[in-house]
Amino acid sequence: MSSPRALITGANRGIGHEIARQLAARGVHVVMAARESSAAKDAAEAVAEEGGVAEGLILDVNDSVSVAHAAREFAERFGRLDVLVNNAGVYHDKKHTILTAPRELFASTLNTNTFGPIEVVQLFLPALRKSDDARIINMSSGYGQLSDLSPEVSSYCLSKLALNGVTIMLAKALAGDGIAVNSVCPGWVRTDMGGAEAPRSVDEGADTAVWLATEADASLTGRFFRDRAEIPW
Repeated sequence: MSSPRALITGANRGIGHEIARQLAARGVHVVMAARESSAAKDAAEAVAEEGGVAEGLILDVNDSVSVAHAAREFAERFGRLDVLVNNAGVYHDKKHTILTAPRELFASTLNTNTFGPIEVVQLFLPALRKSDDARIINMSSGYGQLSDLSPEVSSYCLSKLALNGVTIMLAKALAGDGIAVNSVCPGWVRTDMGGAEAPRSVDEGADTAVWLATEADASLTGRFFRDRAEIPW
């Protein structure tokens, strides 16, 4: 069997790029997805320069046509998918609370953070079913925990809460296929989204996703993890 193959969305920067870099360092063939061709190409080249096997793929999780095209291209180029990391995400709540956020803000955030991952799973499922040990990892947040919902970060919280619900439903729906599905809270990480004040490095933020992709027991599914330990929904 060839090297494991992983697809990471939003892999051109931040946590997604670091997940791809760490997986490649472990011998995983990584496919780094981004909305723009140049971003995907540059990200893959950066990982390849470190000795990893990496290739770019254009994939915009907000665009159904783009997702469908990416799934077809992936099937033609690679065939089998062993690890899918739904990492692409947005954070639009800086100027609004639950009392002021317009409907459009919720729709935009949920479209990227929740509906996008659902569609990616649906269209890449044939490739995942070709694997003997397929794993889906949804990059969520502590803000998606019921105990940590914040009115100051309303659309982001709801999108990650819903994504955790997606994880639970996918784990049940794919149990018969032997496909593990889990959510990850990376913590507050120093990225463009997290800001310079965040206490965690991208290396720390990527660790649990990489662990679930490569080391965790395949029986772990339908759960929420932070720092390689299960946490409450």
